[in-house]
Amino acid sequence: MKIEIITPDKKIFEGDIISIRVPGKKGSFQVLKDHAPIISTLENGTVIIATKEGGTDMRYEINGGVIEVKQNKIILLAESVR
Repeated sequence: MKIEIITPDKKIFEGDIISIRVPGKKGSFQVLKDHAPIISTLENGTVIIATKEGGTDMRYEINGGVIEVKQNKIILLAESVR
């Protein structure tokens, strides 16, 4: 899957990933390959990204935002990243 993590100031990350776990407004959820299209608001919390099998996960602390998933492309718009 392709992902872009963007704040109002800059692009934080862009690349290929295996999965992502985000803090949704109604609870944390994970997105894997071929996930159904979705748009969701995000709470403050930790975004966890797996970039390859058995590799170290990347973690970002976000202050709210929105995620869109469509055809294995993910756009995460965060208010800010700590």
